[in-house]
Amino acid sequence: MRRLPLRGADLVLVGMQSLWGRAEPSHNTLLVVECDRAPEPERIRQALDRFLDFCPWPAARLRRPLPWGRLSWMAGGRDTLALPPVTHHPVASRDEVHRQLEAELNTPIDPRRQAPVRFLVVDTFLVMTWFHPLMDPRGGQNLLAHLSGLAEQGGRPPWNGVTPRFVPARDPRPLKERGRVARRSVEYMTTLAPVPPVSPGSRLDSPGRVRFRQQSFDADASSENGNRATREICWRLAVVGKAMTELWERRRLPDVPFLVPISVDLRATGDPEPTFGNSLAFHFARFRSAEAADVPALARALRQQMAEAVRDGQIEANAVAMEFLTYRPRRMMLRALPWMASRETFSFNCADITDFPRAMPTVFGRRVVNAYHVPAVLPRPGIGVFFNRCGRQNNVVIAWVEGAADEGEVDRIMEVVEEGMEWARLP
Repeated sequence: MRRLPLRGADLVLVGMQSLWGRAEPSHNTLLVVECDRAPEPERIRQALDRFLDFCPWPAARLRRPLPWGRLSWMAGGRDTLALPPVTHHPVASRDEVHRQLEAELNTPIDPRRQAPVRFLVVDTFLVMTWFHPLMDPRGGQNLLAHLSGLAEQGGRPPWNGVTPRFVPARDPRPLKERGRVARRSVEYMTTLAPVPPVSPGSRLDSPGRVRFRQQSFDADASSENGNRATREICWRLAVVGKAMTELWERRRLPDVPFLVPISVDLRATGDPEPTFGNSLAFHFARFRSAEAADVPALARALRQQMAEAVRDGQIEANAVAMEFLTYRPRRMMLRALPWMASRETFSFNCADITDFPRAMPTVFGRRVVNAYHVPAVLPRPGIGVFFNRCGRQNNVVIAWVEGAADEGEVDRIMEVVEEGMEWARLP
């Protein structure tokens, strides 16, 4: 039996899901790739079958081998591994495509009994859906690139005979040293939210389905030539903060400081691996709604916050501290965060997933037209705004839980982002 223990950010995601008890909200993430023609499902199956010869984790199951053991992905020998599902769903219209994508988002994967990843071909779209603690969005892109490469190579040795490093390396530092670093992070985390944050999901007793809206924009000249820092997450978060301030005012939510987690990729610069495991640490941005009226000033303040967190070693400490969740029961993983006692998480989600790889102009023999990610959001905070780029297209995805926001409010958030980014909308 082969084991891959869950790492820091994976454990946080599992712990956040456990806040909802038996409700079991979806913890899916989608990578949606629009192609010029529909990919062939059989080519995907063949590539998966070959990939499992080298790496078992797409066919693994989530287990805790002993009550006090580490939560791990577990897989048997190659002859025991079943292919993850690959399905084809015919549709009659683009509206039906979107309904099918939302159905994928809302059909949870039970990682204890099902493969943690599945594939769907609908119209000209290839959709890869996975249980979020398996890998982060960049890892999802890596897996798709590996599978597409295997499909193109036929019977030749893949990866030029050198198997990629699919999983992250272990921290080589002694336990005592890591413990000191982790304690510093825990002490810092307890100071972040003297007043617990609120979110659009704070008053949501009966959450509905997760919905999403996606819009593509053409890159404007200023962000192309670097005259403005609009490609930085701090600017984008400031723009989203302005949009959320409007939502807070309409909803008459309490005016307490926003608290937003910002993911930081721990991979070495230029290294696409590892694929499996969320290779992330987190910085926690804080600001008040009154600051959001001046987007450039707020962006500068957020940039300064992040620089100070890097200087003080808080992002590294966060990565180390999350590893110490490994032996805790799920319901106790996040006990160090006092505001989560009432199941509050953060004010809203915001992330920049950066570029879809330019080195992947085709997938399974089909030209890539566009690609974007859709993470499911939990009932609290209930809404998130996510950016990515594919070629010259800037994609904005707003995911929300029914009841936390309505379609008119989502439309307005998209308008504020469009205005703040100075982008031209694509049809």
